[in-house]
Amino acid sequence: MSKFKRMHLVVLDSVGIGAAPDANNFVNAGVPDGASDTLGHISKTVGLNVPNMAKIGLGNIPREVPLKTVPAESNPTGYATKLQEVSLGKDTMTGHWEIMGLNITEPFDTFWNGFPEEIITKIEEFSGRKVIREANKPYSGTAVIDDFGPRQMETGELIIYTSADPVLQIAAHEDIIPLDELYRICEYARSITLERPALLGRIIARPYVGEPGNFTRTANRRDLAVSPFAPTVLDKLNEAGIDTYAVGKINDIFNGAGINHDMGHNKSNSHGMDTLIKTMGLPEFQEGFSFTNLVDFDALYGHRRNAHGYRDCLHEFDERLPEIIAAMREDDLLMITADHGNDPTYAGTDHTREYIPFLAYSPSLKGNGVIPVGHFSDISATIAENFGVEKAMIGESFLDKLN
Repeated sequence: MSKFKRMHLVVLDSVGIGAAPDANNFVNAGVPDGASDTLGHISKTVGLNVPNMAKIGLGNIPREVPLKTVPAESNPTGYATKLQEVSLGKDTMTGHWEIMGLNITEPFDTFWNGFPEEIITKIEEFSGRKVIREANKPYSGTAVIDDFGPRQMETGELIIYTSADPVLQIAAHEDIIPLDELYRICEYARSITLERPALLGRIIARPYVGEPGNFTRTANRRDLAVSPFAPTVLDKLNEAGIDTYAVGKINDIFNGAGINHDMGHNKSNSHGMDTLIKTMGLPEFQEGFSFTNLVDFDALYGHRRNAHGYRDCLHEFDERLPEIIAAMREDDLLMITADHGNDPTYAGTDHTREYIPFLAYSPSLKGNGVIPVGHFSDISATIAENFGVEKAMIGESFLDKLN
């Protein structure tokens, strides 16, 4: 019998909590990640007021320097710790895949100097459209459409760009390149980037609308991922007939593997929280696992190095956390974590190699405290033990610590 009938995992995308021990092996605009600290630097530079996460134990997570404006609780309502990444990467897919029990020993390919001419030419030949060569490099998603959107509206050329992540992104004005055509081009790009020297984690369709000087990306984004290279805990749950619900881009990240209920993409963090609360209230969701990604922290504020916006985004989540808790049943467990860092005060615009926070709360908990520091994959092992399925490649359960 499961200790918790339902488990809900919420990933606050990029909300790291301090440089990992191996952070100096990863760089950001030539600067090692060793001094990165997403939550710490936000708290220190612009202030952070997250009383609901603090109540569970956010300020109790072990750190050399405590979070400046998030106090430790003498009697928290839940359990807390921080987790270290084993895998060789600091991107979304690597983080999520390890959270579900995989060890990525060979990182995906990234293209700091843009994609090779062979890939660009193949996409041109398939699509019948030229590619704007000047955009073919790591680029801010909003800046690239500001810079090249007017040209695309005139010529119909494709805007292809990348980032520090192993992704190929194609931005297209919906009035110039219809969605069906954009998706078809992205599907072709996916088919030619499935093996080295161009093994990419995701191909992302980035549609937008508007006029020069006032472009807006729409909610019609589509991610085309590769499937995990080995079974994750999602697969183990699905094979055992246990419900798995995906909210936000989770279904894309795992290419649907192991997910039997996709609740759709999020238009915003707030919309994602609405969807999670709706999912938790489904009468048919009596037992199982929900997995939610809230991406605004990363996409809107981390990569844009906007510390004030990042802080406000954290405040928004914290203010709505009581709604999520109110939707819980007595034997539910809520877990809050992240997938990597993205320090908005740091060099460059890349993710940062950091520990991730972990908070656990259930109305049924009698105890509280700090769990020993572990690894991302320990979350998956804990889920596996709770539902009585085999764990994936790596991870050690801490289910016995949650009392």
